[in-house]
Amino acid sequence: MKKSSRIVPFLRSYFSRVFKVFAPLSLIFLFFLLLVKVYEFALVGIAQGFPDHLGAVALKALQYDGLFFLKTSWWLFIVFALLSVFSFRLAKTIYTMAAMMMIIGEVALIKYFSTAMVPLGADLYGYSFAEIKQTVGAAGSLSITVIIGLIGLFILLMLAFRWLPRKINMGIYAPAVFVLLALLTVLVNPQRWMSPANFGSVLTNDLVLNKTGFFFSESYKHFFPTNEYANDIYADSYIGDYGSADAVSGSVSFHYVDAQQYPFLHEDSTKDVLSAFINKGATPPDLVFLIVEGLGRAFTNAGAYLGNFTPFLDSLSGKSLYWPNFLSEGGRTFAVMPSIFGSFPFGKNGFAELGNNMPPDVSLISLLKLNGYYAAYYGGFDSHFDYEDVLMHKQFIDAIYDEKNLPAGFSKLPASPGGFTWGYGDKTLYQAFFELNNPVNKYPQLDILQTVSTHSPFLIKEDAEYLQRFEDRMTQLGFTPQQRKAHENDKMKYATIIYADDALRDFFAAYEKRPDFKNTIFFITGDHRMPDIPMSTKIDRYHVPLIIYSPLLKRTATFNAISTHFDIAPSVLAFLKDNYHFKMPSLVTWMGSGLDTSHSFRNIHAYPFMQTKNDVNDFIMGDYFLDDNDLFQIAPDLDLEPVSDPAKLSRIKAAFNEFKQRNSRFISSNKLIPDSIYQKYKP
Repeated sequence: MKKSSRIVPFLRSYFSRVFKVFAPLSLIFLFFLLLVKVYEFALVGIAQGFPDHLGAVALKALQYDGLFFLKTSWWLFIVFALLSVFSFRLAKTIYTMAAMMMIIGEVALIKYFSTAMVPLGADLYGYSFAEIKQTVGAAGSLSITVIIGLIGLFILLMLAFRWLPRKINMGIYAPAVFVLLALLTVLVNPQRWMSPANFGSVLTNDLVLNKTGFFFSESYKHFFPTNEYANDIYADSYIGDYGSADAVSGSVSFHYVDAQQYPFLHEDSTKDVLSAFINKGATPPDLVFLIVEGLGRAFTNAGAYLGNFTPFLDSLSGKSLYWPNFLSEGGRTFAVMPSIFGSFPFGKNGFAELGNNMPPDVSLISLLKLNGYYAAYYGGFDSHFDYEDVLMHKQFIDAIYDEKNLPAGFSKLPASPGGFTWGYGDKTLYQAFFELNNPVNKYPQLDILQTVSTHSPFLIKEDAEYLQRFEDRMTQLGFTPQQRKAHENDKMKYATIIYADDALRDFFAAYEKRPDFKNTIFFITGDHRMPDIPMSTKIDRYHVPLIIYSPLLKRTATFNAISTHFDIAPSVLAFLKDNYHFKMPSLVTWMGSGLDTSHSFRNIHAYPFMQTKNDVNDFIMGDYFLDDNDLFQIAPDLDLEPVSDPAKLSRIKAAFNEFKQRNSRFISSNKLIPDSIYQKYKP
């Protein structure tokens, strides 16, 4: 009894001191978290305009910051209490270091968000150090001003955590209640019942998030994923209905032939829909793919909700086959080459991220090579970024011209404040193409051109000219003063869009003079929608145009049906097979079933999307778009309306899990096609 009577007072005294020392430090931590959130609102608000219903937005941000603070405080308290047994000074030092790191980290993540317009999550782990260095250098995020600001913040935090705790005396009861509340937050996790942000703007919904909390949460999911699709319950189902009672009317199905060994191997049932619109020439046509960085429908062509800043492309669309409701398969550039030219599955971090471990398969590039084509790539940047060069070499491309080996005499884009430049502007790239490309080549040609001017940091040589063109364009579009003010926040981005459109005008003017123009088919699309201009919905990130233009066209047409980058290669090869008797395998691994040429709005596809290299959370099926656990109905203009239907959500998630299951087996086996098919159909 005597020993027990001594322990209780000791514990009471010990925890009393722990609470009294811990609570003032936590109060300072909370103060700076809230101060940083005010900084974020000001930073984004000044650059992009303050959101409507600012009070409600601020209240939701307080909820996210409050939950992050309480959860973090509990774990900090555990560490603090244990270290205090040995030394209160050590405990205070460790707490101060941890809190300062999180506050400075939050500022850095806010800086990233204000530049990229999306919060940083687990996508960080999908890039190499060299790629991260390039991206940071391009954004100019480590300028002298930023470095000085971070040093100033560090000094301010040091002084605050050293001197302010002495001025705060909270007693014992308030700190004890605070610690108990922190524990309950960890145990109960109130965020499960908290309604998600839904302010009608992706930017505003992301603005309210605590960026450090989001980064930690996404990182945890990355390193400790839930295996919700481990059971092989859909092994014999079909893409398009996935064994679901909620099948898409008129959808195209795949019949898989060996789902266990080759998860995506299926019979090629792609219909030739292009022959109805494209004349057959005496010889196979040349194919030119123009992949324009960040070319989103939000600001491209008639009906663009941000205004049409591409008048040339708009005029070209009227002379072409045009899909206004087209989608990229990725939210960043890493997905575009595998999706368009291979219709490949994503794998873990994007197909090309497999690098030299990419499994043998056939693609549009390799099958064109097999059938006598000469294939070349022309890029304005280093094609080793996202392993695009590795992908193309594995598909037997003949030549790659990029930042490293374009002809001498061409000057690069202006450098960012940190001295970085991605490479060559669009006009320069097209000029280099005409210098390198031989129009009298005896072989049919596949030419791939990929641009970079419309990428952060949005620096072009003719900036003054195109900034004025931007002002003129807003006048032509009849913008109100409010619209002009909103667009002025992103004036350099819009200037580069107009520049890219002009570059395409010059490209086609020059190409029309070539003797091979009459037998060429051009494909123009974006790799993804530019995220640096705030997006209206989640699907907006993928919304890009597809334009097929050619002197071989029988007639022009606009197709309002949804298709994606996955559908291009199957449709092009089906056209060439039917018209020119190309040698093609009957078993393929296309993710896409082909372009839909319905004039009416519809979606007969069921496809996943990979926003970042670690983020396969999006899925379309029929008229529905699934974003993680949120279901939306897709309107004809690709706007999204929230849907509250647990049964439908469950069925569509089951279909999505069918893809994830196949993708998981692919990740494990790293197999796409049998070697016998590869050996027979490789060039």
